Amino acid sequence: MLSFLVRRVAHMIPILLGVSLLTYFLMSLTPGGYLSALQQNPQISPETIERLRVKFHLDKAWYVQWFFWIKSAALGDLGYSIQYKIPATALIFTRLWNTFLLAVVALAIEWLIAIPLGVVAAVRKDSWIDRNCSLLAFLALSVPEILLALLALMFAAGTGWFPVGGAQSSLYDLMTTGQKFLDRAHHLILPATVLAATGLAGIMRQMRSNLLDTLRAEYVTAARARGLSEGWVIYKHALRNAINPLLTMFGYSLAGLLSGAFIVEQIMAWPGLGRLAMEAFSAKDAMLVTNTVLLATVMLMLGNLVADVLLAWSDPRIRLRD
Repeated sequence: MLSFLVRRVAHMIPILLGVSLLTYFLMSLTPGGYLSALQQNPQISPETIERLRVKFHLDKAWYVQWFFWIKSAALGDLGYSIQYKIPATALIFTRLWNTFLLAVVALAIEWLIAIPLGVVAAVRKDSWIDRNCSLLAFLALSVPEILLALLALMFAAGTGWFPVGGAQSSLYDLMTTGQKFLDRAHHLILPATVLAATGLAGIMRQMRSNLLDTLRAEYVTAARARGLSEGWVIYKHALRNAINPLLTMFGYSLAGLLSGAFIVEQIMAWPGLGRLAMEAFSAKDAMLVTNTVLLATVMLMLGNLVADVLLAWSDPRIRLRD
């Protein structure tokens, strides 16, 4: 397993280098830049503009800028955001935590709701519960995430039950620890629910399908013939085998949530990494754009790595073939 992990991590390095290089190249194709906007300000002298251009290597070719960025990033320095006028490291990791928190809560909502609903729908096949679960899954898969986020904003604004945008209240710093926790949870629940909706429907349908196939298996029929109770047959024999194929979906669902979080953050004003990336792109802050894209790529690859590890753990033959 250790060599398997080492190979997977080694594969990430050229991908990250390629993503950062491609990002710098694409940013070089966009017209203007952050300093172009500063030039319109009569209070900023041309000498100051030129000094900033030299300081941040903006007077050099894009690949030279990328080389300077790689050299500083290798030393743990992600550079300086000329848009926010603070070191990029502190800014990015604050937003990175918000995105990670949003994805983890959405993942918990997905699995804690989807698995029980899938089990109930399979056990009560063709009942009103099963039909309602199928309708819920159909609606969640049919409504685009963008539209769902907009509907959630309208619901929050119309009812006043949830805050519209942001990760915390204006008086957050004056609250006690318990109040801070509740305030963050209050701001988090709506965007996390929107983010979890599509994945929840997919996992629920997969759980239902797996359990129905398992309940038809011969060893389940044999367990019933031995006089075991239906609840024990479902829990001990059917459920544990039906849920095993879903393990590999765990990592992939995490990766999907991280990519979907960028859309939810932008629409619902959640201060995460995706929203920061869009703000940096609008300001033509190339260094900050590269950092946000690179960290988002790392999170996606870690989600895929979790899926690969779970798959290799459940099937040792994969480790031998890879």
